[in-house]
Amino acid sequence: MYASVANHKTFFSTGSDAHNPEFPSVIFLHGAGMDHTIWVLASRYFARHNFNVFAFDFPGHGRSEGPLCQSIDEFSDWLDSASTELNINEAAIVGHSMGSLVALNFAARYSQKARSLALLGTSTPMQVADQLLDASRNNHHDAIDMANTWSHSNFSHIGGNESPGLVMTLGGQRLLERAKNNVLFTDLNACNKFFNGAELAANISCESLILVGTKDRMTTPIKALKLAELIPGSRTTVLEQCGHSMISEQPNSVLDALITIV
Repeated sequence: MYASVANHKTFFSTGSDAHNPEFPSVIFLHGAGMDHTIWVLASRYFARHNFNVFAFDFPGHGRSEGPLCQSIDEFSDWLDSASTELNINEAAIVGHSMGSLVALNFAARYSQKARSLALLGTSTPMQVADQLLDASRNNHHDAIDMANTWSHSNFSHIGGNESPGLVMTLGGQRLLERAKNNVLFTDLNACNKFFNGAELAANISCESLILVGTKDRMTTPIKALKLAELIPGSRTTVLEQCGHSMISEQPNSVLDALITIV
């Protein structure tokens, strides 16, 4: 579905179900260089269990138009505009990787709009390796190779996908390859420049859940657990033997966890 946000065409998935003003809302936020398609399973589940689903493509990502956001604050301000345009007064906010930083920022700065918060594959700060930043700055395929390799646990590199017929690593590669030039770098750079996460975390007032993969090499588990300690009253779900791409590696466990918070 499309809407106009800040005078730009913006796409969001509804989970293939119509919205109902009587239902609660849930917002899904994707990671760097990605789009709404990472949330297919969760979107369809919650849409069929009486939730209004908004799985956005950020500006310049997927099917959405508009200039790329240059910082996590800009992403958060854009989300505020989108929620106002779409009459989303309050929602559960779910974010993965870069999307988790946007979710954290949004829930702290626009607390009246966040009913609950789920952070997947998160850390603060979320520093990006120089090699990855440099390759993405030059739109070199090495950036995709590095991000995709580091995002998956060793197990997922040899198969064993819980979703039959899909290859996790190739799926991740094609998803990043779909992004336009400069998208991956701009997103990674926004993550790399985000340094006030600890301060924002202390201001979170809604129910919160952090999902941590023990084999995450992009956002290390120790940093995710430290972030959880900073958010008042937060809960933590640890996914054993799971990498950063937890939504594809352990989709059922991720969905089970989200059901407890959304």
